[in-house]
Amino acid sequence: MEADAGATIEVTWGLVDPGTLARVVVVSPHFDDAVLGATHLIAGHPGTTVITVLGGRPPKYPEEPTSWDACGGFRAGDDVVALRREEDRSAMAFLDATPVWLEFPDHQYLAKSERPRPAEVAPALERAIAAASPTSVFLPMGLANPDHALTHDAGLLARTALAETDSPPAWFCYEDHGYKHIPGILACRVAKLLKSGLWPTPAVVPIDPDMVRKRAAIEFYKSQLPPLQRDHVLDERLDANVPEQYWRFEPPPQGWEMLADTI
Repeated sequence: MEADAGATIEVTWGLVDPGTLARVVVVSPHFDDAVLGATHLIAGHPGTTVITVLGGRPPKYPEEPTSWDACGGFRAGDDVVALRREEDRSAMAFLDATPVWLEFPDHQYLAKSERPRPAEVAPALERAIAAASPTSVFLPMGLANPDHALTHDAGLLARTALAETDSPPAWFCYEDHGYKHIPGILACRVAKLLKSGLWPTPAVVPIDPDMVRKRAAIEFYKSQLPPLQRDHVLDERLDANVPEQYWRFEPPPQGWEMLADTI
């Protein structure tokens, strides 16, 4: 869509009113995902609440650790979630944030038929978000990993429910670290959201872009570092200073709805 030659260009598109970020909630699939994808946001807004959706113990750990857990140094009989909660608690204290853990287990411990569905997760997530009384909520884009997709979809259901409250928060997404580099995966999510009417648009979110502090926060997740190096080339991504990007959900500008039909 091209602007008319004489039309006034709206130069403030993308800017976020400071009051919108007075009380921030970041929703994280796993213990480390918020720090990997949104440290600059969390560090720039002290007091942020970080809700980890897949923060619960499984009904039973496997007899032999999963590949991810084994790479992180765990052995049979270890309480993986207990240690990872302590890692998360330390990272959140370092960033002056508050951790909240929901009791859903990581998909790696469950058969596909046993994994929770978005409609089962959404009520607990909605309650956790409401308890924080946020002015803004940041969901993951929900890319590739089934737990990330689950968290994103449950977040959208919670968004619909919270829209009926007196002061609904503003909603954003942050890009999932690592997964966003899979060819086409981020573009596919943006296209789906655009067609759904949510119109994700990159937002100008004030942050604290301190890479030294981000690296220090990631270091608290010691059991996650070896598999992140192995499967997500963590050092290369950090050395490249891959930026964090935040997308705001808003209805399309009046008359622009036809743009979605071009996809």
